[in-house]
Amino acid sequence: MADESALLQKINADLINAMKSKHELKVSTLRMIKSAIKYKEVDLKRAIRDEEVIDVLTHMAKQHRESIHEFEKGGRLDSSEKEKAELALIETYLPESLPEDEVIRLIEEAIQVNQAMTLKDMGKVMAWLTPKVKGRVSDLSQVSSRVRSKLS
Repeated sequence: MADESALLQKINADLINAMKSKHELKVSTLRMIKSAIKYKEVDLKRAIRDEEVIDVLTHMAKQHRESIHEFEKGGRLDSSEKEKAELALIETYLPESLPEDEVIRLIEEAIQVNQAMTLKDMGKVMAWLTPKVKGRVSDLSQVSSRVRSKLS
């Protein structure tokens, strides 16, 4: 596909290399990633763009973190370890995470730019902030709760 996203091309190339080297976990994880991307493309009814691939990967990473937590809570360490290995691979395709101090700086800038004073302004702040941190923080809800605490 000529208009295929660069990130998807990298995933496809890595899948071929993993198959050649018979790296089972990597092959199964990359196939799982490709499947999730394909579902997204079917939903969109068009080829997927890099930012949408990042959305898919971010969602998958969040699901894996939740699974790891549940497996560890249930004492299923074997399943937890597999999820951790898959998560590590998924995260290699995500942009580098923002450092904590950068997230705080962006929150303060968002509040200042939008002249936010109360919780009623939270929507404006998050609308400004989300495109800047999306895919670069592990959990957007944590950013949201930080904004909420700053505004209350």
